[in-house]
Amino acid sequence: MVLPADLDHLDAQALRDLLHQQQRELVWRQTKIDRLTHELALYKRQRYGVRAERLSAEQARLFEETCDADLAAMSAELEALQPEADQAPAAKGQARRRPLPPELPRTEIRHEPESTTCSCGCEMRRIGENVAEKLDYTPGQFTVERHIRGKWVCAECETLVQAPVPAQIIDKGIPTAGLLAQVLIAKYQDHLPLYRQEGIFGRAGLAIPQSTLAQWVGQTGVQLQPLVDALRAELLANPVLHADETPVAMLDPGAGKTPRAYLWSYSLGAFDPIKAVVYDFAKSRAGMHAQAFLGDWRGTLICDDYAGYKALIAQGVIEAGCMAHARRKFFDLTVQGQSQIAVEALDTIGELYAIEREAAELDAEARQRLRQEQARPILERLHGWLLLRRGQVPNGSAIARAIDYSLKRWGALTHYVDDGRVPIDNNWIENQIRPIALGRKNWLFAGSLRAGQRAAAIMSLIQSARLNGHEPFAYLKNVLARLPSQPHSRLGELLPHRWQPSNG
Repeated sequence: MVLPADLDHLDAQALRDLLHQQQRELVWRQTKIDRLTHELALYKRQRYGVRAERLSAEQARLFEETCDADLAAMSAELEALQPEADQAPAAKGQARRRPLPPELPRTEIRHEPESTTCSCGCEMRRIGENVAEKLDYTPGQFTVERHIRGKWVCAECETLVQAPVPAQIIDKGIPTAGLLAQVLIAKYQDHLPLYRQEGIFGRAGLAIPQSTLAQWVGQTGVQLQPLVDALRAELLANPVLHADETPVAMLDPGAGKTPRAYLWSYSLGAFDPIKAVVYDFAKSRAGMHAQAFLGDWRGTLICDDYAGYKALIAQGVIEAGCMAHARRKFFDLTVQGQSQIAVEALDTIGELYAIEREAAELDAEARQRLRQEQARPILERLHGWLLLRRGQVPNGSAIARAIDYSLKRWGALTHYVDDGRVPIDNNWIENQIRPIALGRKNWLFAGSLRAGQRAAAIMSLIQSARLNGHEPFAYLKNVLARLPSQPHSRLGELLPHRWQPSNG
């Protein structure tokens, strides 16, 4: 940014360009502020106004915790957009936070200046201290961190020195990084709603209100979003991606219904040494959501036969099919009853998978050579056999539909033979979406579009940490402790595939 003192060195055109740039930034900032302010007003009316009576007790609890989290997230975003000079000071007479229970165990953490020698050469003396208490949690027990910051003053020149306040995810809040990580892991990995966590915390000695937990979740989600954006950017730099989607119900409090939304999953290739998955929550299964996520990315996409991906293929994305989907069509026929044709198909596809077990240990170039030598002849034989059998079965029969699926998708299903970076199927991403599908049995539905997007972002970090062999709680606790002071240029160090526990 050009400072006023530097303006003398700019020519007229440079000044005009600078003004246009600053004007565009102001318009963008004000547009976002107006949108968030309007959205905030709508959420407040839903949260505190007349609500639909048709919501069940379970839905009502989720609606309240979701609204509280969304309100806190929008407030945090608005505060970040406002210039510091425009931020309103704390109101006088504002209610003070109740002190933490004295019976909780306490650990003192002292912060003192690096030097107590004044700039004038005199030794300072300690005249007092500031104490801030943070609430920490280990499974089953609350503890309190007492952060003590000593005050040192020079007797000669009266210079006052004090260690700075450590940066926190929630400014002036009481939760430690460990407590915030616990709340997020319980909600997004263990799928425990906040009202259940309130009860668990109550048994540990301090019942934290659901509304407070929701505010923490909303504010922490905003702080973690830049890290998720960085993870998405690295994922889109890869030439091979997996994609899949799964339905999730989303609460509509105005109608008292839970319409179907979708959680889209994108991950690096199964053979890529970097392991990462990014989830994207959207209102529908429309292909425009995949186009919006992938943007200008052009590479090989391993996906199923869903029509939503077809626009991407038309725009230059290379499609790779999933042999497991084709195999499943025949397998289902053997489960339902005897089908000799289906059994023959399964046997031949089994030969292809036997080659893949050997290919998995090779690099991309050697894998491609092995496939060309061994898999291609089998695929040619399978293709001829499918054409022959299709002429022998009646139209509309189950076996005809299974054969038609493979013949229609033949180009995509066999693409893997010509590219050693591409796996034979899409099972890799299906395994990454399975924890979400299992979690639906507990959390049932997303409370709002914002809540779904926040869940997708945080679950992206949790699942990526698991893929890289990290314990998710340890990862999130360390990241939340380091994130407030981490330079943006070094944000990549906190991504799950680069994170080092020893740094925290």
